[in-house]
Amino acid sequence: MRIVIAGGHGQIALRLERLLAGRGDEVAGLIRKPEQADDLREAGAEPVVLDLESASVEEVAERLRGADAAVFAAGAGPGSGVARKDSVDKAAAVLFADAAVRAGVRRFIIVSSMAADPEHPGDEIFDVYLRAKGEADAYVRSQRGLDWTILRPGQLTDDAGTGQVRLEARTGRGPIPRDDVAAVLADLLDTPATAGLTLELITGSTPVPVAVKSVAGN
Repeated sequence: MRIVIAGGHGQIALRLERLLAGRGDEVAGLIRKPEQADDLREAGAEPVVLDLESASVEEVAERLRGADAAVFAAGAGPGSGVARKDSVDKAAAVLFADAAVRAGVRRFIIVSSMAADPEHPGDEIFDVYLRAKGEADAYVRSQRGLDWTILRPGQLTDDAGTGQVRLEARTGRGPIPRDDVAAVLADLLDTPATAGLTLELITGSTPVPVAVKSVAGN
């Protein structure tokens, strides 16, 4: 399977690239900075330099053609202002979804955030972020050309993954290691029956493969 990941140098993306490459998938990661390329190669992924804040839909679609799945794992990141919440967390996600439709890549997973909501109140940076994520999620849901899954992790940590999670439509707040987010993403890619689901993810007591199969069967 060939998978293209937007935000290929992100902390979750690099973990996911290692998992996918390790099991024999062909992985490409979109990055903004050429100097990030070696980190992707080390993870087993093909680096593709393309800035989603300035690229056209056709330019992105060209990188997606021939892929079996697309994962949006990009984010403006801590310390970014209001403008980049809109240009990355919302607009880049919309662009990537449009490009996937144009390229004929149906399987589409977006890494969102717990509490993402287009109507989220407040004027703090994090409020703007949650609105941007919520608007991106709503747009992805509206695309009939995508078999989408939206994953909304809880508080991300750098703790070692346990492989034990809680994955449901509503979990309530809680932490989740980035290792385990990547593991869930890898299993979601293999489970097309999760298309059309918006899932929250926190640490729990269910092994990742069992948790993913459970939501796919509901």
